[in-house]
Amino acid sequence: AMYVSGFVMAVPEGNQETYRAVALRFWEMARDAGALSQVEAWEDNVQDGQLTDFRRSVLCQPGERVVFSWMTWADKAAAEAGHAAMEADPRMAEFDDMPFDTKRMIWGGFSVFLNQSV
Repeated sequence: AMYVSGFVMAVPEGNQETYRAVALRFWEMARDAGALSQVEAWEDNVQDGQLTDFRRSVLCQPGERVVFSWMTWADKAAAEAGHAAMEADPRMAEFDDMPFDTKRMIWGGFSVFLNQSV
C-alpha cells in the first residue's frame, strides 16, 4: 500500500535553482532512508480560488512561486521509519538554511487509495 508524503511551499522566484540543489541533496538522504520516488513541481498554472487556493495555503507573497512536491514510500511504516532515519541522519544539519520560509510550508502523509498511470 503505497504511502505519499506531500509538501506545498512558497519559494522566491530567484531561488528556483538553489531549491533544486537542496531537493537533490535531500533526495540522496531520503532515498537512503527508503523513499521510492521524489517529485518537485514549480508553479506554472496556479489559479486564485474564490475561497482557498495553493497561494493562500502557504501565504505566498509577491515574487514567490508555489512548489508542489511529493515523495513515495512502500507503505506508512516505511515512511515513518524513513522520516525517523532522516531526522537522525547527520546530513539533516545541512538543511538549516533553506531557500524558502519553512514556517509557511505545509506537509502531510497520505494513504494512497487509487494509483493509475499509463
